[in-house]
Amino acid sequence: MNYDLVIVGGGIGGVICLKYARDAGLKAVLLERADRVGGLWRDLPSWQDIQFRKEDWTLGDLPLADEKQPAILRNVEAWVERFGLAPHIVLGANVTRAQPAEGGWRVTTPAAEYRSRWLVAATGAHNRPVVPPVERTNSSIAEYHSSALPDPELLRGKRVTVVGGGASAYDLLDLCFAHEAGSVVWVYRSAKWMRPTRQAKHFGLDVHLLTKFQVLGLSDGAINRRINEDLRVRYAKAGIREIMPEGAFDLRRHQIIPGRPRMIQGFRRIERHRGEVRALRGGTLRLSNGEEVATDLLLWGTGYAMDLGYLGLESLAAKGPNEVAARCQSVFRSIDAPNLFLLAPGVLETNTATPWAYTHVAKSIMSHIAGGPVFVEPPREGLTNHFDLVKMLARHDRRSYPFGLWYLKYLWLAFFHAKARPMPIP
Repeated sequence: MNYDLVIVGGGIGGVICLKYARDAGLKAVLLERADRVGGLWRDLPSWQDIQFRKEDWTLGDLPLADEKQPAILRNVEAWVERFGLAPHIVLGANVTRAQPAEGGWRVTTPAAEYRSRWLVAATGAHNRPVVPPVERTNSSIAEYHSSALPDPELLRGKRVTVVGGGASAYDLLDLCFAHEAGSVVWVYRSAKWMRPTRQAKHFGLDVHLLTKFQVLGLSDGAINRRINEDLRVRYAKAGIREIMPEGAFDLRRHQIIPGRPRMIQGFRRIERHRGEVRALRGGTLRLSNGEEVATDLLLWGTGYAMDLGYLGLESLAAKGPNEVAARCQSVFRSIDAPNLFLLAPGVLETNTATPWAYTHVAKSIMSHIAGGPVFVEPPREGLTNHFDLVKMLARHDRRSYPFGLWYLKYLWLAFFHAKARPMPIP
């Protein structure tokens, strides 16, 4: 079976790519290993949610009831239904191998082989939950990764230990107080930046303000100064300066994680340990500093790894999203194999809502495939955030960004588009 484009992965990024491929008139197919689209959002428990307001996540008039997992999954499915993508999606198609062949790609599943000129790897940067290897001896401790905790009511009255220092761990700590855990212990090597707030998590990050700064041409240094001033005040006011990361926040290196209000309110009741879990013995955790913690329930907020093994590229093995993005021209076109785009690594740990970023990248990928070289800038270090992504694409993609007019359009969106309304589909 011959195609212009094969897309591997049926999450929100892969589905959006398929929509733009069909708009461009390409013969394209999306291969999804599960029996339905949704990617990571199909596997997550129902309490999981996004870090943005629903108006910042969704685009156009595609439905999104709220910020939780069932609504996000329904939103992914709505893209398929609205744009008639189902005939171009093969479900139950687990890609076991993809390799360059004859000026394009040969993609293998257990049931078929697909040949295409171009390949988009849309299997995500968060497709394999990470649980550190530890010694376990007759452990009676129940364990869950944040992606697999089925019901937060399991925390009620229990001695809970949360491991990790990023967004997943913050979510779990918040759940501990929302569902009245008996005691809360937090084990972490370092804590990532958050924007402390007592509002609901989804209101903790204002992408509209960031857009205004970027549209007006403020330098990274000027934006960082404003953000650092705000963060210092917020950490002090929330009484959590003990976990403020060392050094300054840098928009090119750090993601702003919205604060979790219950975690902040209950902060003084958290027993904190800097270090790692080394062993589980009976009902006790042994930490790297030699201390022991009695625990009923151990929650791993240790994030995800990116598994691109089916590509067979040693240069991409055992690397994080930002490291992979740094091996791509213009953040998304791989330098390690011909005609390969890696969709998620340059998006998921930046400061923007993923559907908004995916639509812009997907549209420009189709311009590149059509013959206009778009993804030509050398690999870069640092994150490409929100409106900076559009500026990077616009320099070379005149099909999608007519000279001059594109800037006026986004200037208007930044200053006059109502925050209560989703952004239009690009």
